[in-house]
Amino acid sequence: MKEGGDGFVRADQIDLKSLDEQLERHLNRVLTLEKNNNNNKRADEDNAAAMPSPAAAFSFARRERREWEIDPSKLIIKSVIARGAFGTVHRGIYDGQDVAVKLLDWGEEGHRTEAEIASLRAAFAQEVAVWHKLDHPNVTKFIGATMGSSGLQVQTENGQIAMPSNICCVVVEYLPGGTLKSFLIKNRRRKLAFKVVVQIALDLARGLSYLHSQKIVHRDVKTENMLLDKTRTVKIADFGVARVEASNPNDMTGETGTLGYMAPEVLNGNPYNRKCDVYSFGICLWEIYCCAMPYPDLSFSEVTSAVVRQNLRPEIPRCCPSSLANVMKRCWDANPEKRPEMDEVVSLLEVIDTSKGGGMIPLDQPQGCLCFRRYRGP
Repeated sequence: MKEGGDGFVRADQIDLKSLDEQLERHLNRVLTLEKNNNNNKRADEDNAAAMPSPAAAFSFARRERREWEIDPSKLIIKSVIARGAFGTVHRGIYDGQDVAVKLLDWGEEGHRTEAEIASLRAAFAQEVAVWHKLDHPNVTKFIGATMGSSGLQVQTENGQIAMPSNICCVVVEYLPGGTLKSFLIKNRRRKLAFKVVVQIALDLARGLSYLHSQKIVHRDVKTENMLLDKTRTVKIADFGVARVEASNPNDMTGETGTLGYMAPEVLNGNPYNRKCDVYSFGICLWEIYCCAMPYPDLSFSEVTSAVVRQNLRPEIPRCCPSSLANVMKRCWDANPEKRPEMDEVVSLLEVIDTSKGGGMIPLDQPQGCLCFRRYRGP
């Protein structure tokens, strides 16, 4: 993935193990030189004796770098609220705060080698280090994470169950509104008011614009990865862990909906950049307006072929105002260079007039003639 001269970086391609080995060798050399230089001085010998071993110093350096690590003793893990290919999401409490806890088990049932697990953990560490620095109202608040802790336990009705030591744990704020996808499914018959459509779209666009400003490409933008808080504010979730998961082709599960959001260049295996998120946003925008799934009657292989070779896109309803329809079309343009930046998308959505309505008309509702409704139609 390349982007300009100071480009975007895929965290899962950074060799943290090599960096750690270089740091340990450097610390060893530094400590040895200090000890030799001060060998004939009693005071300095005392100081050298008080210094930690190279391994301890290295451990300290590693510990100091991990600002994102949680204290497992403060975490209470409760009931499961979601399941995925890599593990489970639980309700929980961390230091008195309601949280969601994602448990990732990369070594389950011996399906991976030690080298593969080490690579995944290195990528995981880099991802959460990035995530923990982010701060935006439309990005799920990251609280912390831990890798391979032996202190994790899950509370059940029958008591506490200890977790295997190879479990990785991500703790984020708990959002009671569930996923955006679930919200849209609940409204698939009556549809959403146009004002609500634009507000949800703005939340998502602002969150993505912020991520792009931080040189982060989500790569898995879909309504399943967006969560709602109690005020119906949309927050982007799983952008860090999703990149780690997506970097391992053997673990792709073909979950419903994912392929429908993927840009042609991604489907084709071509180089891509942040504009793949813009394409996915365009599909999400259609889904938010229609409260429906794109391409419901096509298989994954049919979607892939048609999107790349036949320029297939979701059909925009006649009732969709042109101001919104144009945003969809620009975002899902086959040419990434013609797609707008997400900050421009935010500006386009902010100026849309929602005062006259314009929401999706349910199929079972009499539509009448659209010709004289100036606020409708493409």
